[in-house]
Amino acid sequence: MSFRRARILATLGPASSSPQRIAELAHAGVDVFRLNFSHGSHDDHAQRLRSVRALEAELGRPIGVLMDLQGPKLRVGRIGGGSIMLQAGQPLRLDLDPAEGDATRVPLPHPEIFAALRPGTDLLLDDGKLRLRVQQCGDGFAQTTVVTGGPLSDRKGVNVPGVVLPISALTAKDRADLEFGLSLGVDWVALSFVQRPQDIEQARELIGGQARIMAKLEKPAAIEQLQAIIDQADGVMVARGDLGVEMPPQQVPVLQQRIVRAARAAGKPVVVATQMLESMISAPVPTRAEASDVANAIYSGADAVMLSAESASGQYPVQAVAIMADIIGEVERDPAWRAGLDASHSPAAAHTPDAICCALRRVAELLQPAATVAYTASGFSALRASRERPATPILALTPDLRTARQLSLAWGLQPMHFQPHPDDVAGITAHAVACALRSGLARERDNIIVIAGLPFGRSGSTNLLHVATIDATAARAAAGATPAAQTVPA
Repeated sequence: MSFRRARILATLGPASSSPQRIAELAHAGVDVFRLNFSHGSHDDHAQRLRSVRALEAELGRPIGVLMDLQGPKLRVGRIGGGSIMLQAGQPLRLDLDPAEGDATRVPLPHPEIFAALRPGTDLLLDDGKLRLRVQQCGDGFAQTTVVTGGPLSDRKGVNVPGVVLPISALTAKDRADLEFGLSLGVDWVALSFVQRPQDIEQARELIGGQARIMAKLEKPAAIEQLQAIIDQADGVMVARGDLGVEMPPQQVPVLQQRIVRAARAAGKPVVVATQMLESMISAPVPTRAEASDVANAIYSGADAVMLSAESASGQYPVQAVAIMADIIGEVERDPAWRAGLDASHSPAAAHTPDAICCALRRVAELLQPAATVAYTASGFSALRASRERPATPILALTPDLRTARQLSLAWGLQPMHFQPHPDDVAGITAHAVACALRSGLARERDNIIVIAGLPFGRSGSTNLLHVATIDATAARAAAGATPAAQTVPA
């Protein structure tokens, strides 16, 4: 069990596909594994997920799996000779004609882009390296002027910042991938190309309750509707790579902080992603700037930080995870980290579960208990407790294994799956004490806080806060018995 509050999300790929390597990554500190459906076959992802589930059963702790959908990919068409050189100030026509492009025109096989263009709109090509400005546009064409020139080759990507494109966030490929991922039993679905809350609603209709939805925030249009998107999603990801293409780079750190604050206020897990330890793709240690980048995300209270190519295809995947875990540990030992979390805490909502969790935070501050034990059926109670960022670690006990896996992404939660569950206050307290002792968080004479909902097992009914002191009898009983917890099936 990891006693870090912030979690680590790592991508599996060619450098991290074997069961042995996946086990090494988990031991180094990975809490949730990411399957990137932009790369790899269905068979690749199925084998990786089977390895994760086998490891989960071996370790006896829930491990989350997130599938990341590719989303729409907008690209120019074929170009004669493979590439052209664009000069600033030259005219360039874009149109739907599939014929090979040249220095005067380039095919752009996306009618939805032309439908959204207006004179003055900028288009970015090749991850923002080239910029075009629309002078005139119509049905299926745009006459542009090159603002920033450079080489342009076949099939390079196109971004249209500041424009809401009439495109679904789910392509035909995404729908097929989603159906497959859900059949495997993934815990989270990361939705790319989110522009509006309706994109999440559409995905939820397909997903139902089979997995939680994480909205990837990578479009300026999404930032304009940030609160509505956070309200609709179960979690959000600050996808800084694509966001940095469509927005000036100096705005990305400010937006990152804004997104983290908004997600924390809503009690939704927030992941900071992209290029966190980028140099470790080919180097055994990160740059000092990268270490500071990870640390700043932790100081801001992000739930998780993510590794992409560093763990998927890099030369040092295990070292990258270990160093990320060490950075998190250093920050969480800094008294300024705790002071910053308290200073950035947002008021609780005026309902009973938040009142209980708000009281939990205050009681934890005053009594400094060894742990909080949160009983949760759907995960709601545990997530509201996590939202408060209490000083004590939180054991999230749930009878639902899927919920336990999903909670492995949330700040400060140590999810534990157990069967059967107690059904009265005395049983809840005795079971909580046993689990706290077995976890290593508590020992004899320690206090623990217990939060739960009565009647037990009803989602969103948190209405009990109880402080228990662990006596010698309970400690001896826990030392000689195995509580019905952490029962993760093979």
